[in-house]
Amino acid sequence: MSSFFSKLSAEWALRLGLGLMYLYSGIDLFRYPSAWYWAVRPVPEFVKSILINPVGIDTFLKLQGIGEIIFAIVMLGWFMPRWALKLVAALSVLEMAAILLMTGVDSITFRDIGLLGA
Repeated sequence: MSSFFSKLSAEWALRLGLGLMYLYSGIDLFRYPSAWYWAVRPVPEFVKSILINPVGIDTFLKLQGIGEIIFAIVMLGWFMPRWALKLVAALSVLEMAAILLMTGVDSITFRDIGLLGA
């Protein structure tokens, strides 16, 4: 068992954790968008008018779910090219930073800071 952990790199531990997180949230966003309305509520009105209102909240959240499933596939896919992983990592940082900046500090901010760091 110890040889397994010695072969497991920090990169793969992060890819596995983040990939599974994005897979879970992506599927849930796509299947049950109304359960995620709470996450959109604190977004500033000018952002809603640009991103959400033109397509509707359900469609926006379903598209967000598809994007997160794609992130998961890239992070979990050992066969994915390195440039794709770097792109998803950069987009993930932007997503987490935007969440922190737009929604402010609340009871789950600690989670978002951890994800941003990862």
